[in-house]
Amino acid sequence: MRTRTLSLAAATVAALLLSLAGGPAPAEAPADEARGATPPKGFTALFNGHDLNGWHGWAIHEKAAGPYDLARLSPEERANKIEQWTTDAKKHWTVDKGELVNDGHGAYLTTDKKFGDIELLIDYKTVPKADSGIYLKATPQVQIWDYTKEGGKWNIGADKGSGGLWNNSPGAPGKDPLVLADKPFGQWNSFRIIQVGARTTIWLNGKLVVDNAILENYWDRKAPLLRKGPILLQTHGGEIRWRNVFIREVPPEKANAWLDKHNDKSFESVFDGKSFDGWAGPVENYVVKDGTIMCRPGKGGTIYTKQQFSDFVARVEYKLPPGGNNGLAIRYPGTGDTAYQGMCEVQVLDDYAPQYKKLDPRQYNGSVYGMVPAHRGYLRPAGQWNFEEVTVKGPTIKVELNGNVIIDADVSKITKFMANSPHPGKDRKAGHFGFAGHSDPVQFRNIRIKPLDGGRTSSSSR
Repeated sequence: MRTRTLSLAAATVAALLLSLAGGPAPAEAPADEARGATPPKGFTALFNGHDLNGWHGWAIHEKAAGPYDLARLSPEERANKIEQWTTDAKKHWTVDKGELVNDGHGAYLTTDKKFGDIELLIDYKTVPKADSGIYLKATPQVQIWDYTKEGGKWNIGADKGSGGLWNNSPGAPGKDPLVLADKPFGQWNSFRIIQVGARTTIWLNGKLVVDNAILENYWDRKAPLLRKGPILLQTHGGEIRWRNVFIREVPPEKANAWLDKHNDKSFESVFDGKSFDGWAGPVENYVVKDGTIMCRPGKGGTIYTKQQFSDFVARVEYKLPPGGNNGLAIRYPGTGDTAYQGMCEVQVLDDYAPQYKKLDPRQYNGSVYGMVPAHRGYLRPAGQWNFEEVTVKGPTIKVELNGNVIIDADVSKITKFMANSPHPGKDRKAGHFGFAGHSDPVQFRNIRIKPLDGGRTSSSSR
């Protein structure tokens, strides 16, 4: 049977993430002995140990029963569907001595509440030849296998063990677990799952099995994961028992810290938090405030790093005031409007402001301005910090906002532009990184850049 060892680097990352989470994972329960129904500090119980209160049924595996299908129904149609599925679920789900038991059949058990960024603790015990999983944000799935050869599913990955994001694309990070961590049948297994945006990290029985991988949107591979959704416990042909189902929602500040958890030393700070050393452009229109760069109200213009970059990854946190407007200057030449003369401007905009209700889709937050629209709905409300990672490689640009990939485009292939205005700079191969202010006090902090494959070029002070 194939197993994999956990690298020292992965172990270090796991330790770092545990420290960011405020300490080690809760101690594992002795075999066949529950940790108790009392949630750890900061967590709440999703299963009360007595009944199915807080849960309903969802036959999500049926044709035309996915989350987008359900959303298209009228409220009355949706309520009728859920009532039917819940009636079916109650035939197959029972509570036995404080444990949630499924006989292997029926509708999946689904939380009434929808969740965004979470930390989930859950124990399970299953039987030979069973196959199950946990849906996050209504999306399959954290896989649970019969990992033995006798289970008959080594040909589809069961030999690697449980805990992987099995419905990810072949070869995608997270599809296969990093290490075989299952316990023998008859013993309880414990998951610890952290999900921020689509970024998912999983421990099984204290071993890291998925490290910060994106859970793909099974329902629409071209779209990011749903922003919020329920948790589902799958039924799949064999008895499975669940207990100690505890959850805590992750606040934005801690979510940002988890997204930055790798502490990759190849990222270099381009802002010292105190001055505009290393920056050029109309810096007098900006101010350093509380360790951030902020555009002065009523001022603007593009400020930029004196250093130029070709291929790179930039990480930055930004906070918008209500109605705020700014942008990330990508491969900016040092003069002109970066949206047109640079490779592009990645829009930074309070999408929720009423004055922006009728913009061109290529103007909303995260969009490659005037060229490529971003997937919307992943921006946090004005006044909260957002974490954004932008990867620029050749003619391609990928924007990941709060753990969700909202743009992945090749601008060399763009031939249609907003208002038919050409973008002569879109094929630039190098330039400065900066901020394109538009009179609003938008703030930026933790501004770091990692050159890719020698992607640093000469400095410029113009």
